[in-house]
Amino acid sequence: MLGLPKGEVYLIPWTNEWVTEFRNESEKIKSELDELVLAVHHIGSTAVKNLSAKPIIDIAIELNEYQLGKQCVQGLKRLGYEYKGTDILPDRYYFSKGEPRTHQIHMFQTGNHYLIKQLAFRDYLIKDNEALNEYQTLKETLSRKHQTDKITYSHEKTEFINIIMEKLGFN
Repeated sequence: MLGLPKGEVYLIPWTNEWVTEFRNESEKIKSELDELVLAVHHIGSTAVKNLSAKPIIDIAIELNEYQLGKQCVQGLKRLGYEYKGTDILPDRYYFSKGEPRTHQIHMFQTGNHYLIKQLAFRDYLIKDNEALNEYQTLKETLSRKHQTDKITYSHEKTEFINIIMEKLGFN
């Protein structure tokens, strides 16, 4: 039930297996990285019950200091992750696992505004069924429209996400 081939965009219905997979992977990460990690968070759509998602487990690792991310690279490689650098997405170390990709890690310094926004958006969808249903419909429409264009698929979700973030007090 996990794995999204390069160049494809499709959703599958939410499954409790994603929660189990996150927990298992989180334990491996904590065991491997030990005191370097403050927290490991399940983020993205697989973290939101009843929301269809691309079959990739999104993980946020919270570090006390940003530069500690460099010390995590070898440990995550031992767990099968490929280090993609700090230039893919802003203010984070980025890792992916598998081909097709099954997991991705976004590694942030604690207090990072991107991490805070990720957690706030996730939590809002968990609590607000109307927003969850709206987002589900949008994602289904966009995944059918952009089956081979991940960038456009993601970009076209931005307006919805920004409206929610404004409601939450983020600008």
